[in-house]
Amino acid sequence: MFSITVRDHIMIAHSFRGEVFGPAQRLHGATFLVDATFRRAELDEDNIVVDIGLATQELRAVVAELNYRNLDDEPDFKGVNTSTEFLAKVIADRLAERIGKGGLGEGAKGLAGITVTLHESHIAWASYERDL
Repeated sequence: MFSITVRDHIMIAHSFRGEVFGPAQRLHGATFLVDATFRRAELDEDNIVVDIGLATQELRAVVAELNYRNLDDEPDFKGVNTSTEFLAKVIADRLAERIGKGGLGEGAKGLAGITVTLHESHIAWASYERDL
């Protein structure tokens, strides 16, 4: 399996419900490095996985929808614990939607899947992997 990864970042605010979250039940900020990995079994006719420039552009557009937002105030996330794992899935699903609409060009039709990883720090991160 071949893959390429592009990176961006987001800065958000949010709070959690539930004792398991301890002090994170209060409103707090988080900055995440966001990696999006695109994979396919065989390279396309240009010997690439996907256009890195387009992948970077689409990831930037997806994270821009979340950046500098208090997720507690976003209608899509009302009453939802926006954990790192949950946000990785949101970003992966939004990227998949853009791929389906042609945002990564014709070459993206051969993609097998995406993995989105949100790095909370240098020692902790969470990922979501999905097929296309």
